[in-house]
Amino acid sequence: MTERTVAGPGKGRTSFWNDANNRAILFQLAIVAAVLLVGWYLVSNLLANLATRHIATGFDFLHREAGFDIGEHVIPYSPADTYGYAYLVGILNTLKVAAFGIVFATILGTILGIARLSTNWLIARIASAYVELVRNVPLLLQLFLWYTLVNSLPGARQALNPLPDVFLSNRGLTFPVLVGHPVHGIMLVLFFAGILATLYYRRFGRRRQAETGKPMPLLWPALGLIFGLPLVAFILAGAPLQLDAPALRGFNFGGGATITPEFTTLLFGLVIYTAAYIAEVVRAGILAVAKGQTEAALALGLPPGRVLRLVVLPQALRIIIPPMTSLYLDLTKNSSLAVGVGYPDLVSIGNTTINQTGQAIEGFTMMMAVYLSISLAIAAFMNWYNRRIALVER
Repeated sequence: MTERTVAGPGKGRTSFWNDANNRAILFQLAIVAAVLLVGWYLVSNLLANLATRHIATGFDFLHREAGFDIGEHVIPYSPADTYGYAYLVGILNTLKVAAFGIVFATILGTILGIARLSTNWLIARIASAYVELVRNVPLLLQLFLWYTLVNSLPGARQALNPLPDVFLSNRGLTFPVLVGHPVHGIMLVLFFAGILATLYYRRFGRRRQAETGKPMPLLWPALGLIFGLPLVAFILAGAPLQLDAPALRGFNFGGGATITPEFTTLLFGLVIYTAAYIAEVVRAGILAVAKGQTEAALALGLPPGRVLRLVVLPQALRIIIPPMTSLYLDLTKNSSLAVGVGYPDLVSIGNTTINQTGQAIEGFTMMMAVYLSISLAIAAFMNWYNRRIALVER
């Protein structure tokens, strides 16, 4: 007969301190309290020092008149506008160069990544040399190089004229633009509406193909929706196609539109630099796809181009997207080097504001908040897209 041991009062129970979970909670609370205490000390010390030196704090300066000009702006701006509005101009300039940079760097990087795997010895070596050269030279030095080359172009009076009414000089690329007309806004709305309609049509076509096994044509309906609808509106409005052509006035051009040397330098440098890293990501993603997939597609009689587009790249995309997100974030943050070539981005305008107002803490806090918000937005979109294309196991 086995003797059962009955625990007496207080026996078999673990004390509060000996419980691992309780100790973990206490340690975490202690760390949080210590961090809050250090933060409170630093902030209070900062405020006391600012008060001693009679330095104003707060964001009231954003409502004061800026008083400085901005050479390039997406929205109308004048020195009579406020510092807050000047910050908005800087944010839009940063977003503009980041958006164009991401698009062009993705296209160029994908081409280079595929070229590195080419069976043509010369193409593969040229692509490899490009990647190794660009990745191992600091971006700021590359920006200085491109800026020097752009400013080495002839002046406005001796500008190159490669096309009618198109001029290339050290003032930038000047070209004609359409004179504004109400139908142009309608055409833009119809263009985006056509894109949405094409996406819906494509989704409907895939669902019907899954049900019936018969594919629906996509190319011509998509062209009709995206470009046909705006073209119809353009023709019905009388085809307004008046151009505002540039003309030499003194030492510069008047009329038309100009892509400034500063924007060109920054965009070109960011695209060239980031594309080298994207090329390696694309190459690694393609190499990660099993060779049997390519061999099976070739055995079915598909040409190499369609094998790459329909078989290899869709599978490699699931591997490419996560590291590509980091490269997009790097490109956006690297745009802050615009201050080195004189492009009025957020950092450049923020520095000018800080120098005039003395609100350094508020100014840098706003810049950090903006870059944080942009980075989180890009990461959220890329993570959503990555989840959307991920394989769902049954």
